[in-house]
Amino acid sequence: MSIRSSELFSKPTKNIDVLTAFGILGIISLIIVPVPTAVLDILLTLNITLSVIVLLLSMFTTEVLQFSVFPTLLLVTTLFRLGLNISSTRLILSQGYAGKVVEAFGVFVTGDNYVVGAIIFIILVVIQLVVITSGAGRVSEVSARFTLDAMPGKQMSIDADLNTGAIDDKEAKIRRQKLQREADFYGAMDGAMKFVKGDSIAGILITLINFIGGIAIYVLQQGKPIMEALSQFALLTIGNGLVSQIPSLLVSVAAGILVTRSASDENFGTDLGSQLFAFPKVMMIAAVVMTVLGIVPGLPTVPFLLLAAGCGIGAYLLRKEEKSKEKLEAADAAAAAAASSSAAEQKEPDGYVDYAQVETLEVEIGYGLITLADDKNGGDLLERIAGIRRQCAHDMGIVVQPIRIRDNLQLKTNEYTLKIRGIVVARGEVMPKHLLVMDPSNEKIDMKGIPTTEPAFGLPALWIEEGDREKAEMMGYTIVDAATVMVTHLGEVIREHSYELVGRQEVKKMIDALKTNYSAVVEELIPNLLSLGEVQKVLQNLLREKVPIRDLVTILETLADYAPGTKNIEGLTEYVRYALSRTIVLPYLDENKVLNVITIHPKLEQYIADNIQKSFQGSFPAIEPDINTRILENIHSLVERLSLGHVNPVILASPKIRAPFKKMIEMAFPNIAVLSLNEVPNSIEIEAVGMVNIYDN
Repeated sequence: MSIRSSELFSKPTKNIDVLTAFGILGIISLIIVPVPTAVLDILLTLNITLSVIVLLLSMFTTEVLQFSVFPTLLLVTTLFRLGLNISSTRLILSQGYAGKVVEAFGVFVTGDNYVVGAIIFIILVVIQLVVITSGAGRVSEVSARFTLDAMPGKQMSIDADLNTGAIDDKEAKIRRQKLQREADFYGAMDGAMKFVKGDSIAGILITLINFIGGIAIYVLQQGKPIMEALSQFALLTIGNGLVSQIPSLLVSVAAGILVTRSASDENFGTDLGSQLFAFPKVMMIAAVVMTVLGIVPGLPTVPFLLLAAGCGIGAYLLRKEEKSKEKLEAADAAAAAAASSSAAEQKEPDGYVDYAQVETLEVEIGYGLITLADDKNGGDLLERIAGIRRQCAHDMGIVVQPIRIRDNLQLKTNEYTLKIRGIVVARGEVMPKHLLVMDPSNEKIDMKGIPTTEPAFGLPALWIEEGDREKAEMMGYTIVDAATVMVTHLGEVIREHSYELVGRQEVKKMIDALKTNYSAVVEELIPNLLSLGEVQKVLQNLLREKVPIRDLVTILETLADYAPGTKNIEGLTEYVRYALSRTIVLPYLDENKVLNVITIHPKLEQYIADNIQKSFQGSFPAIEPDINTRILENIHSLVERLSLGHVNPVILASPKIRAPFKKMIEMAFPNIAVLSLNEVPNSIEIEAVGMVNIYDN
């Protein structure tokens, strides 16, 4: 039976945690258990190899979290080196020999001069301790401090992206974990650098102990000549110090590279090459400077001229590559221009992309109405539309996105259309340089003009010449110009379709503005209890029934109170309506501050309550068609009778059936409000002016 090579390599990794545990226990045992010289040679070679691997890994990482285990690894490698130092010290003092690796390093460095070897060892220790370790430790300390200080801002940025829908919950969780791991890494590195510093100091002390202790043992205990002992132990001590400090130096350099890395998508080598040789002019200037130094009397000519030639060749190659990139960019630009020209030859309509985009709200005007929007010719349509947006924000509490105005030659000369998300929801026709007059008493207008119907409210009206304004005023008529007619119509369309205009982006703007002074309720509610989309649906439900959302604080606080108990949007909407009761009732009070209501027969209320069904879009009464027809007819007769007495009533229902009953009648009676008993404050006087009843008694 054959075993694939991938299986062989994968098997050790399955138990890597067990192997790591045994490895750390083995490192600790080096301090206690004597090690043969042959085993020590292998372990010293392993130490050097591991240090080289760590250094290379630090150079090829693109972000610190790719090597997040480094602080712990730093501790393990430091402990490993100390264990090897103690093992080699035991062999040096007991046998006067510590293996071929220690001897080779001592012979290679010292040669015949032990003083030179000792100086080199001291220099290595100073470089590591004073330069690399000290600098890397300071960088780690500062990085940890700045990372921790920046965490709140980064957390808020993640929450903002989540609320806007730019990222989902899974991505937000990943980003938060990454942010926490990054802070933990720099915090750990701040302390881990102390391991390297302590290792350097321990290396110096162990080297001195080896030297002094070895000479004392050989001279005092064994009675050998001091020069022989000095020769023997100088070689071994220097070799042991070097074989320990060189791996320590490599790991220190790796730590310095890792903590000094800037944010980049590339590794250290790639960034170094791309940035160091980014400017050919720099290489050319360097070549000139090296040439000048090469011809200065007293300085070595050949090295400087060789470096000058290298810099010059490098500058030439970099400039050649730069010109090649410029040619490619020019070719791409030419190809893009050709594609654009080809598209023009195909006679695609101008502004195709603009027309393909769907605006939230837009106004299209015929050719004859362009002057109304041209401020150079005295047109103030744009300014008036801006005023409508402000008015809607004041009255309804909604943020209306900028309204796009564009001409459409397919419309009649004086015609305009109002679109919501690319769909025409209303249209009208006005006459520039004319005035629209209406009679407040709905009587026939006794003037000469062009009969028409006012587009916003459907009232009979008349277009008259501007010269007849004074006459119309004397007769008590209401007079408006063409721009006012359009803007009024636009305002009514916005109020009627306000719930369609409140998307997630608009809700986010409102909540962000509120967060400045009411951050507590916002942070409690979103996204912990409700998502931005769920808050949006509640606001849409309110606007659908013409309930203003100006008091956003009360709305959010109510949602924060009840959201822990239910996520039902219809139920949450009803709770908010209870909290906004005064705001809801106020527009329906008559001049005597009395609320005129049409009640529902108790038997009919019970019948509707028994037949309520729930769906994805909320609850609705599933009643028989003929009963539904009789209810609508009864309401129609009541409203018609009450209108003769100039009474504008609302329908009062029990809280259980309010929302379903509103959905049942809103197609036939969109302007009739349905209130529940809980929505009427106790201070409001109620007068019943009718009852919805389909029964005989």
